[in-house]
Amino acid sequence: MRVKICGITQPQQSIAIASLGATALGFICVPTSSRYVTTSQIRAAVAELSDNIDTIGVFANASISEISQIVVDAGLTGVQLHGDESPDFCSQVRQALPNVEIIKALRVRSLEHLDTAVDYTKYVDTLLLDAYHPQQLGGTGKTLDWAMLEQFNPHCPWFLAGGLTADNIGEALSQVNPSGVDLSSGVERAPGDKDLDKVTLLFQSLKNIELSRS
Repeated sequence: MRVKICGITQPQQSIAIASLGATALGFICVPTSSRYVTTSQIRAAVAELSDNIDTIGVFANASISEISQIVVDAGLTGVQLHGDESPDFCSQVRQALPNVEIIKALRVRSLEHLDTAVDYTKYVDTLLLDAYHPQQLGGTGKTLDWAMLEQFNPHCPWFLAGGLTADNIGEALSQVNPSGVDLSSGVERAPGDKDLDKVTLLFQSLKNIELSRS
């Protein structure tokens, strides 16, 4: 299972989190976010990572030229579109960045809203389901209604996000079967400042879940 820790702001934490077991790190490229990082900060954070760690830039309603520029300048391997991007826009990003993973984040409010996920599967590599918040795009600490996702089985891999912690991830994964999980506020002391003890506990929880299933 992929494990993405999002909202990284400090180079030393990116290295530590990768060494603890994260397979992907997310960097917020949205200037209004409390976890925003510049291109040079991302470069510093990814400089010493091994090649098998995915580095994902998170964007919201940015232009394709802006996304492409940051991907190239920061050396990112993936793009997460966390705004109101349409399937057509995702298709255009795919054409502009053919060798980069495209992740579309959807803030889920209802089963009807979940149905829109199907519209994106032809144009992106991966979906990410996050909790809906009227003002915030992510990192809210709010959980999804996991029962609503029990039958969710799209034609592409998907991340479960939204308020996950070491304490509740077992309950979440007993109800849903994502390809990966994405955490931000659940492993933080403050926005952008990750708590390595919480990250350690997360991977212990995931290991215990894996052992219980084997």
